Amino acid sequence: MVYIHLAEGFEEIEALTPCDLLRRVGVDVKTVSVTGEKVVTGAHSIRVEADLLFEEADYDSCSMIVLPGGLPGAFNLQDHAGLEAQIKRFAEEDRPLAAICAAPLVFGSHGVLNGRKATIYPGMEANLTGGEAVDKPVVWDGNLITSQGPGTAMEFALTIVNFFKGEEVTLDLRKDLLLERRV
Repeated sequence: MVYIHLAEGFEEIEALTPCDLLRRVGVDVKTVSVTGEKVVTGAHSIRVEADLLFEEADYDSCSMIVLPGGLPGAFNLQDHAGLEAQIKRFAEEDRPLAAICAAPLVFGSHGVLNGRKATIYPGMEANLTGGEAVDKPVVWDGNLITSQGPGTAMEFALTIVNFFKGEEVTLDLRKDLLLERRV
């Protein structure tokens, strides 16, 4: 079970693209609201109904924590004490974590990037506390996947698909999505 976390002001494309692509390849995904309400409003006023409230989520059965960026969404995720505890637990247990755009700052602020390579929205590299900033659209370092922003959401999602399903399934999905076509 992959949990994609939604906070007020989340970047919609960064949350829904991984959700969509993972579901296409049969990975069980749930969106999780950290607001106390099922309906969460994104950075561009798109309202999304989460599958679960944070309080309902079972992190023992969760196979990856995913954080979309967006502002103030990333800061709202950073400030959620329960999510912070789960992120630290996942890091201690070497379980998978993923974040895109501004959201890798959550990992930096919670001390889980030590010695790890990561990327973040350009200009925010100082927020990767303890990590090594890499200027690439997507960085996959072991069980940690980070990405730079809305324009990299598809590659971020495909990297997560590759993490769970492998290269062959990812290549097939790229073809199905017409990502291999040239205009």
